[in-house]
Amino acid sequence: MKKVFLSCFLVIGMIACKSTKKTVSKSLNKSLSASFYDHQFTGVLFIDAASKDTLYNQNSAKYFTPASNTKIFTLYAALQTLPDKIPALRYLHQNDTLYFEGTGDPSFLHPYLKDSTAFHFLQQHKTIALYTGNFLDSKFGPGWSWDDYEYYYSPERSGFPTHGNVVLISNETKNPVVPDYFRDSVIQISNNSNREAHRNLFYFDATRTDTLEVPFKTNDDNLKALLEKELKKPITLVKKMPPGVKQTLYGFSADSLYVRLMHESDNFIAEQLLMLSASEISDTLNTNIAITHTVDNLLQNLPQRPRWVDGSGLSRYNLFTPQSMVHVLQRLYLDIPRERLFKIFPSGGVSGTLGNWYEGNTAPYIFAKSGSLGNNYCLSGYLLTKSGKTVIFSFMNNHFRHPSSGVKQKMEEIFEKIWDTY
Repeated sequence: MKKVFLSCFLVIGMIACKSTKKTVSKSLNKSLSASFYDHQFTGVLFIDAASKDTLYNQNSAKYFTPASNTKIFTLYAALQTLPDKIPALRYLHQNDTLYFEGTGDPSFLHPYLKDSTAFHFLQQHKTIALYTGNFLDSKFGPGWSWDDYEYYYSPERSGFPTHGNVVLISNETKNPVVPDYFRDSVIQISNNSNREAHRNLFYFDATRTDTLEVPFKTNDDNLKALLEKELKKPITLVKKMPPGVKQTLYGFSADSLYVRLMHESDNFIAEQLLMLSASEISDTLNTNIAITHTVDNLLQNLPQRPRWVDGSGLSRYNLFTPQSMVHVLQRLYLDIPRERLFKIFPSGGVSGTLGNWYEGNTAPYIFAKSGSLGNNYCLSGYLLTKSGKTVIFSFMNNHFRHPSSGVKQKMEEIFEKIWDTY
C-alpha cells in the first residue's frame, strides 16, 4: 500500500510540475511575442537549478553582445585559478637587493581597496628593483572605444597597477589630487575633455562639487616615479629578474575583489583579474592566456564556444550565447556555497547595479549580473521563486532603440511571473 501511495504521489508531482512548466512557457511566450520586442534581438533561457529542466528557451543558442555579462566568465576564471588571498607581487633577494615583479594585482594603493600589504612590504627593504617585462599585453582591450580613454570606467591595463591607474581630482583642501604626483599636471579650467589624449595633462572645472576620476597614461617611467614618491626611496628598473625561485607575497581578500567586480561592475578589476589568472598559469601577464586556458581547459563542454576578448565586456567584439552563460552560472552554483555565491552577485533592489531594480516583496529574489552598452542590456544569474525553487537564467537584449528602462520593466514583469507561478 505504501509503495502504491508513493508511486501515486510521484506521478501527481510529475504532472503538477509539467503543468507548472507549461504555464510558465505559455506566459513567457505571450510576453515575448509583444510588439515591444519586434525591433530588437532577444535571447532567453531559464532552467531549474535542481532538475536542470528547461523552463523556457528562445534564441538561446544564438550569439549576443553580452556587455558586462562577460564578467561572469571572468569571475569563473578567477575563482578557478586564484587562491583565497590575491598574489600581490613576486620577488626574490639577491645580495642586498629585493627584486620584484607585478602579478596584475589591482589593489596597490587603490582608492577604494584598503590593502597595504605590498606597500608595507616594499617599505621594509632599503634597495629595491622592479621588473616590468612580464607584462606583454595591450593597455586597452580589443574593440574598446578609442574615445573612452578619459572616463573612469576605462583605465589602462598594466602589470603593476597603482592607485587603480586613475587620478582623483576634487576641491578638497587636504588632498585635491590623488596621487599627488600628478598635482602639477592638473589645470583648473572647464574643458570639453578630462585629459589630453596622449599625455597626462588633466582638466578640472573648479566649480564642480564632486570628485573627478580620470585614467592616467601608464608607462615604466610614470610607475617608477609614482612608487618612488609613495615609498620615499629610489627604485631601479631592471631588464630581467635574476635567476632563482621567486616567492609570492599574498595580500587582498579575493572575495573582496569579486564583490566589487560584480556589484560595481568594475571594469579595471575585471581586466586585472584575468591578468592575475594568467600569472598563476604562466610567467607572462596576458589576458589571452587566461581566456584560452579557461575555455580550453576549464570549460571544454560549453554549448557554444564564445568569442571572448576582454575581462570587462567593454568590447563589442565579445559574443556569448545565453546557453553558455547559463552553463557557467550552473557550474558556479554547483562549485560555490550558495551563501557565498549570492553575496558576490548583486541582489535585486538591494545592492550594486541592481539596487533600483527587481526588488522582492519581502526579500531579494534576483541575484544577477547586468550588462549595459548602447542599445544593449543583458541580465544573467539566479531567480528564487516563491515556492523555494532556484532558477538559473540568461536574458539578453541587443539592438533595441527604446530606453533601457523599458527593457528592464518588461524583464521585471517576466521575472515576477516566474517567481509567483513556478
